[in-house]
Amino acid sequence: MAVVAGASDLKKPAQEPLALLRSLVAEDLKGVNAAIVDKMQSPVALIPQLAGHIVAAGGKRLRPVLTLAAARLCGYEGERHISLAACVEFIHTATLLHDDVVDESDLRRGLQTANAVWGNKASVLVGDFLFSRAFQLMVADGSLKVLKILSDASAEIAEGEVGQLLTANNTATGETEYMEVIRAKTAVLFAAAAQVGAVVAERPEAEEEALRAYGMNLGIAFQLVDDVLDFSAEEAALGKTVGDDFREGKITLPIVLAYQRGNDEEKAFWRRCLEELEQGEDDLAHALSLMARHGTLEESLQRARGFADAARRSLEIFPDRPQKEALLLLADFAVQRAY
Repeated sequence: MAVVAGASDLKKPAQEPLALLRSLVAEDLKGVNAAIVDKMQSPVALIPQLAGHIVAAGGKRLRPVLTLAAARLCGYEGERHISLAACVEFIHTATLLHDDVVDESDLRRGLQTANAVWGNKASVLVGDFLFSRAFQLMVADGSLKVLKILSDASAEIAEGEVGQLLTANNTATGETEYMEVIRAKTAVLFAAAAQVGAVVAERPEAEEEALRAYGMNLGIAFQLVDDVLDFSAEEAALGKTVGDDFREGKITLPIVLAYQRGNDEEKAFWRRCLEELEQGEDDLAHALSLMARHGTLEESLQRARGFADAARRSLEIFPDRPQKEALLLLADFAVQRAY
């Protein structure tokens, strides 16, 4: 694959931008982790047990880190952003629990999913518990504006999940429909997480909107790259089997483009594999060859670069600060992960 045009210092380790951002908010992040542990507690023993499992497997805390970094970028010196970052992580974790049930997933980041260990019913109900905890944190913050931003995001995420359900196994799905699904399902929470950082700092609306735009574009870039990685990354890096999206009949941008550009024989192949889920052992390799023929993986990455560049541009109104530089590097990292 080609080198990412315009990215900053591609010789740096891929994880460095995120590690840098986390280091800048390290003390705040300790507070977030403590709040998460505290709010997961319940006299119903299964709740902290199952919630702890998924939170521990939940990755790098990217979304709450966005809240923390945005608040500090805006010069905020209080502590409200800590509980709101925990709120963002609870919303995200709840959606992961529900996603794994819907997708019938057995692995997440190389570990067994909660539904694989405790079953679907427990996973759905603990997901509901975490959503409820998130709303308690919103209310405790006391800001109607924060409540609106995060509750609106929660509603849109649910709409995105339903939208994904409707597009699954449907090769007639177009680019517009797919982009709306990932905007709602993934990017909206990135956007809300960043925006509330400016809200608690009581910054002008222009800065709020700039951070919201940063989060939205960053989230879309991350999801588009995830779509590509499903067909090209090492299994160890993904924490799941390469080609899972294909085997499950998920419609992602590389597939949308390949189907649109395919001849009748190719379209029949995609319908058999994705709609009817009739797949042989050589079908994934053939799917990859069709994507290579039509350049759909590289084009999906080009789209991701465009969104990452838009995320970077949205930060131009902010003064130069370490948090700004780290957020700019994070936008680069969103695409660099594919190389």
